[in-house]
Amino acid sequence: MRPGTQASRGGAGSRAAGEERALTSVAAGDRFQGEEPGDTPRLWHVTLSVSGKEAPLPEVRRALEQLAHDHPFFLTSRYAVDHAEIRYWEEARDLHDAAAVALRLWGEHRQSAGLPPWEIVGLEVIDRVTYHQRIAEGYGPPPASPVGVHPF
Repeated sequence: MRPGTQASRGGAGSRAAGEERALTSVAAGDRFQGEEPGDTPRLWHVTLSVSGKEAPLPEVRRALEQLAHDHPFFLTSRYAVDHAEIRYWEEARDLHDAAAVALRLWGEHRQSAGLPPWEIVGLEVIDRVTYHQRIAEGYGPPPASPVGVHPF
């Protein structure tokens, strides 16, 4: 590498010693020039993991069954006395929207479904193509069958 090349590209050499690098992000829905607008909703496969203090198994099961009844596209859930995993399809414009809905799901349905006061400890959101590609390659959980609420 030629002397000064890194600095001319805005690399670490262009900052004074100890100076913080400014982080930038892309807002949800921002597009690069030439990209088509993403206004058409797509399906996203969501896996939401929650955990917390132990709760009676029958109450956890009943609450998850109520959540399944209340939430469209519900696929399956697995549960134990202190954690659960919920898998479902979400229709959203982009990953940001699907993740935002997923992160609100547990809290918004906590009272109406009688869910335990657990916290979200994991979230995966992938598009439909990626989900089916993983399944075809033998990665990830197999398609949920039977659909419904089941113990771990």
